[in-house]
Amino acid sequence: MSSTTEPTKTDGQYKSLKGTVVEAAGNVTGSQDWIESGKKEHKDGEAEYNAASAKGYAEGAVDRLSGRVDSVVGAVTGDKGQQMSGNARDEKGQTQQELNKNA
Repeated sequence: MSSTTEPTKTDGQYKSLKGTVVEAAGNVTGSQDWIESGKKEHKDGEAEYNAASAKGYAEGAVDRLSGRVDSVVGAVTGDKGQQMSGNARDEKGQTQQELNKNA
């Protein structure tokens, strides 16, 4: 999947699903090694998914905060461009948090 060491939701889902399949194959064949390895991979995948969600939520919080600061500074200085840019970044951060909540 991804070549980076950063956790990703896609990699987490893939590992979780693969682990579930391996565990099911172990149950069908009676292979305790496959069952255990599938359970571990599923658990690791869930952990990676949750880590990626938490990271995304935190990044959204940073965007919201910096966006609000830019918006306020723009409003105080009369710079409508900075204010609009700040509002857009705040909204982007809010969307990112919504997509990653319940991590």
